[in-house]
Amino acid sequence: MPDGEAALRGEIIALAKIYGRYGYRRVTALLRVAGWCANHKRVERIWREEGLKVPPRQPKRGRLWLADGSCVRLRPERPNHVWAYDFVEDRTRDGRRFRMLCVVDEFTREALAIRVARKLGAADVIDTLADLFIARGVPAHIRSDNGPEFAAKAVRGWIAAVGAKTAYIAPGSPWENGYVESFNGKLRDELLDGEVFHTLREAQVLIERWRRHGTVRNSVCVRSVERHGQTMARVKRWPKSTANWAFAMAHSRGGILHSRSVLFKTR
Repeated sequence: MPDGEAALRGEIIALAKIYGRYGYRRVTALLRVAGWCANHKRVERIWREEGLKVPPRQPKRGRLWLADGSCVRLRPERPNHVWAYDFVEDRTRDGRRFRMLCVVDEFTREALAIRVARKLGAADVIDTLADLFIARGVPAHIRSDNGPEFAAKAVRGWIAAVGAKTAYIAPGSPWENGYVESFNGKLRDELLDGEVFHTLREAQVLIERWRRHGTVRNSVCVRSVERHGQTMARVKRWPKSTANWAFAMAHSRGGILHSRSVLFKTR
């Protein structure tokens, strides 16, 4: 394979990873802007040889609306503004089920806690939140689904008593709790699907080690990168690599690439 062909192939693959919703025609346009002399037929041939495909379009999701027609969408604006929590389930080698209570700061995307036990109820939710409130302060809002552990009167009353507000998502709408759902998927992909837990204690140790490792690797939160991204990206000379150029271009336009690996990268 000629060197030029191999280099072009590498740039096409890199761009496909960055712009997952782009097809070969839009990738061709990016290549041309970056200085590559490649027509769309050549790019299409390489695209097909590498098995690149645009993933199926995601279904549109409705927003939350009030009776007066105004739209409600609680967005995190600072650390400790909005926390989100949810349950994840797995099994030890003997087939017995255990649960994980995952608590995430939506602004920093930091995993604040993962509590692991055979059974977790409303009392365990309160106990976990109490430890976090003492260590980190009380958040303004706590987002969750309408599960019985979260919607229990004891939990709602306790959260209100300490000065926080609950933000329940609509029933059957997990996309409205996207930050913690994304984290749950990363937890399952990077740890749970590739690990056999012989005992509950082993699961607790390995899951906590995974959480701490991810917290260290993400000490500089994504939101800080987003705030300073424009200044960092406005350089006089674009990088030679098309992939790096495309990433810098996304920053210069005020954007940030919200891939799940960026949000919760733990490797």
